[in-house]
Amino acid sequence: MSKADLSVGFDIAAQLRWAANEITDSAAQSDSAILDSKLLLAYCLNCEQSYLHTWPEKILTEGQIQQFHSLVAQRMAGHPIAHLVGYRDFWTLRLQVSNATLIPRPETELLVESALALALVPQAKVLDLGTGTGAIALSLAFEKPEWQITGIDKSHDAVTLARSNAVLNKLDAVSFRQSDWFSQLDAQLFDLIVSNPPYVEQHSPYLQQGDVRFEPLSALTSGDDGLDDIRFIIAQAKPYLNDGAYLILEHGYQQDVQVRSIFESNAYVEIQSIADFNGLPRISMAKFYQK
Repeated sequence: MSKADLSVGFDIAAQLRWAANEITDSAAQSDSAILDSKLLLAYCLNCEQSYLHTWPEKILTEGQIQQFHSLVAQRMAGHPIAHLVGYRDFWTLRLQVSNATLIPRPETELLVESALALALVPQAKVLDLGTGTGAIALSLAFEKPEWQITGIDKSHDAVTLARSNAVLNKLDAVSFRQSDWFSQLDAQLFDLIVSNPPYVEQHSPYLQQGDVRFEPLSALTSGDDGLDDIRFIIAQAKPYLNDGAYLILEHGYQQDVQVRSIFESNAYVEIQSIADFNGLPRISMAKFYQK
């Protein structure tokens, strides 16, 4: 360690204070520097965060401090916490992550909640479009083991990761396949299709902020207005929906009016948007009846 490292202090409390200050003053654009510090140190010590509160005076080894400082430096440069520790907790699951997919966000849990609130048949057939880590498909499977759930993604690496997460969480009844949206699907009907598709405008300044700088653009952007993939999904999902089946989509909080209009122009009914805990419309859903 350098002399600067030694001046920080060897105990847990001192290291956490140092790291929080460093991350706050860095280009990480993190609004959770204290939590970031705890997650990284717990990872280095292979412990739960509660241990850090219980033993704040615990003296760390030189190796532990060096590993922690290395991770803090990467976080200061903007690397996502999930990439540094290799996982993200979502719903009731712990999911492995990689730079091949989006990192699961807490706001996507609203999509899971909305799907679970539907009155579907007991053995409903469910399709998760653009499954990524498998977060949505696996969360639904955890709550509804009788549902027949398929997750698809155009990325081979994403499908491999989702399958690994299924095994990790003992939910390997979920089927994951590689497909660019519906292109590799056989003719079949689903009672529910869910998706958290790309919905960011391709020139959005948001793409230069926070964690998204280290995530695949293909999983984030969708044309000039961010709605190209949503238009495609709403139009192309119809032959894959059972009579009266649901399509649920996550979208940007300023896109709800446009998404509902796209549903309406494609002859969907019972169209509605659902707001998150901040009152922002983040989910839109509708039913489709075959004619």
